[in-house]
Amino acid sequence: MSKKHILLINDMAGYGKVATAAMLPILSYQGHPVYNLPTALVSNTLDYGKFNILETTDYIKGVFPVWKELGFRFDAVATGFIASERQAKLVSGYCREQAARGTTIFVDPIMGDEGKLYNGVTPATVNSMREMIGVADLIFPNYTEACYLTGSTYNEDGIGLDDAENLLDRLRGIGTKSALITSVLIDGTPSVAGYNHRTGQYFSLPYTEIPVHFPGTGDIFSAILIGHLLDGGQLEASTQKAMDGVYRLIDLNKDNKDKNRGIPLEKYLGIL
Repeated sequence: MSKKHILLINDMAGYGKVATAAMLPILSYQGHPVYNLPTALVSNTLDYGKFNILETTDYIKGVFPVWKELGFRFDAVATGFIASERQAKLVSGYCREQAARGTTIFVDPIMGDEGKLYNGVTPATVNSMREMIGVADLIFPNYTEACYLTGSTYNEDGIGLDDAENLLDRLRGIGTKSALITSVLIDGTPSVAGYNHRTGQYFSLPYTEIPVHFPGTGDIFSAILIGHLLDGGQLEASTQKAMDGVYRLIDLNKDNKDKNRGIPLEKYLGIL
C-alpha cells in the first residue's frame, strides 16, 4: 500500500515530547512520509509554569508561496497549536486551497482542559480555532475545547449521551465534516464521543482512566488516529486503536518522575 504524505502544522518544543515532537516519530514509524511547519517555537512544555514562545507567522507567510512555486503537495494536513488569529487566517486559507485539491484536513484545536484554557490561550485563540474548524474533514477537541468552541457550558460532572451528540452537532455547525470529543464523561463513564459523516452515525467509546497527567497525550492520540485513517481505517475503529495506544503508553510510563516532559516515545513505538 502506498503511504500518504502528511504535513504537520504545529508548535515545536525545545524541551518535552509534545506537539510535533510527539506526532512526527509515530507517523514516521507507521511508514508515512512526514513534513512539518512550526507555528511556534516553545522553550518547554507549559506545565513547568515558565516558558518562552516565538511565534512564526511571518515565517509561515513566506513559506507558502515558495511551496506553491515548487509544486509541493500533501495527501493530508494536520494542524495543532495556532499562535494567533493572523496565523489562523494564513493556515486556514492554505488548508482551504489544499482541500479543494483533495487533501484531507485534520484539526486538533488545542486550547485547554479540565474546564480552563491553557497558559497564554486567549478568547482570540478560540476564534482562531473556529476559523480552522471551518476547513476541516475531522476535528478532535477534548470536552473543554468543544465547550469553548461552541459556547456551551462546561459541566465537571459530565453529560449524557444526547448532550454529547448535540455538542457534536454544534461542532459540525461550525464547518467540520466529522468530529470527535475526547476526555468527556458520558453518563458517568470516561469516553470519546464521535460522529462519522461518511456513515451518518454517532458513537461513544468508553475507556479506563489512569490517574496521572502527561502533556502530549492528545498529540499521541492524534498521531495514532491519523496514521490508521490514512491507512484506510474507519473512524470508530481507528479511534479505538488510538485510545488503546495512549492507554498502554501512559500505563508503561505512569511511574516516571518528570511527567511534565511528556512520554518518551523512543522505547515504546513498537507497541503502537
